Amino acid sequence: MALTRSEMDRKLDEHFRFEADDHVEGVLATLTDDVEHDVVGWPAGATRGREGARPLYEALFADLADGEVRTLRRLYGDNFMVDDSLWRGRAPGRPFGVEGRDRPLAFRLLHVIEFNDSGDIRRENVWVDLGAIQQQLPPLN
Repeated sequence: MALTRSEMDRKLDEHFRFEADDHVEGVLATLTDDVEHDVVGWPAGATRGREGARPLYEALFADLADGEVRTLRRLYGDNFMVDDSLWRGRAPGRPFGVEGRDRPLAFRLLHVIEFNDSGDIRRENVWVDLGAIQQQLPPLN
């Protein structure tokens, strides 16, 4: 049976709250054991399983801080959603290979999320606005 919009919203919002709290275990708990996790452009490429996704979250939580996500638009289908969001926070590390130096940062994210019938995330595909990141975090001379 297909999930309702509110069930999908609840799960993705829970996922985002764990991300905002830098809570790796919480984020991973929103995923299925065999999740397909793909952040387009991430050097390691797509991964399988919760443990495959762990290094990405550990790196992101070291590279980005004080993050908040504001949803701009969501589109829904049978057990999937497309989420267009704006992330705002600071970049103390090297997000996506760009030197942050603790500067403020904001960029758009596009998620394509598929859920299993029990409501866990079985596929997460993410695109980030790398151009916006590079523009806001130019090299310092």
